[in-house]
Amino acid sequence: MKKTAVKPVKVGVIGYGASFNMGLHHLREMKSVGMIPTAVCDIDPARLEAAKKDWPGIETYRSDKEMLKQSGVDLVTVITPHNIHAEQAIRCLNAGRHVIVEKPMALSTAQVDAMIAAAKKNKRMLSVYHNRHWDGCILQAMKFIRAGALGEVYRVVVHMGGYAPPRDWWRSLKSVSGGILFDWGVHLLEYTLQIANAGIVEVSGYAHQGYWAPKVAWKHDANEDEAMAVVRFDNGAWAILCMSELDRDHKRPWLEITGTEGSYAMEHDTYALTTTRDGERITRTGRNMPGDWQAYYRHIVQHLTKGAELTITAEWARRPIHIIDLACQSAEKGRALPAKYR
Repeated sequence: MKKTAVKPVKVGVIGYGASFNMGLHHLREMKSVGMIPTAVCDIDPARLEAAKKDWPGIETYRSDKEMLKQSGVDLVTVITPHNIHAEQAIRCLNAGRHVIVEKPMALSTAQVDAMIAAAKKNKRMLSVYHNRHWDGCILQAMKFIRAGALGEVYRVVVHMGGYAPPRDWWRSLKSVSGGILFDWGVHLLEYTLQIANAGIVEVSGYAHQGYWAPKVAWKHDANEDEAMAVVRFDNGAWAILCMSELDRDHKRPWLEITGTEGSYAMEHDTYALTTTRDGERITRTGRNMPGDWQAYYRHIVQHLTKGAELTITAEWARRPIHIIDLACQSAEKGRALPAKYR
């Protein structure tokens, strides 16, 4: 029996901004796994000219509506400010395109729910670019956890901070970025959810705001100075995420995992595993294994062309957003809030 040839996936990006060159990064990653870079959309003519130089012959558009109407792309990756992810993703899904959204997926659980509903209605794939699911630091930590080196994990503490005024860009505007928890916090919560491997029961949120706000131009729309989410899981474990711009003396590890048989300090490049044997404290240190960011798009193309199971589903990506959404609401209400999605 003759095998039917698999049609290559034609891809486009919405957003080709100069910050971090993420549009270029995504198209390169997609090309490396056999997809065909086809279209770029950006509101800035200068960035479209940059895309033409990077990708000779590529289609360019000033609006996503124009791209969806005129281009034959199969898959669109949305790389725009956080507050417009949901509307653009839904528009692409309703136009019959598969969609990947840069993290954070959206700014509320309700927005994510609407995105998932649109994907199901149109029978299209929806995923989020959680490439750090394959960071070497979390791969190394999970290797030790699965081997039982920590015993039963019951506490995860994540802390990232410094002392500096926020930069003058959209990521510091709360109405656009969502707040201090939404950027790196989503990555760190995605690590945490891998480690805890349990259902979410409730979330408490805490926030301090007002120190930096009077000192910046966007004082009425500034991110929090510091915010924290405390998560209770259904297996009895808990997790703490703290993001701070007021941390003058931050010497804690990036991520700490505590279990019944050991503790683990995770940094981006290195780790320290501490256990006891016959009453003696033993600390093993080392460098993390290499990461594999290309795994994300390998999984996507295998899902679209071969029907392989999707690793980063929309439902998985909803969980860190749900936690941050609840934490923000909890900080305002002054009480813990139960989780809708576990």
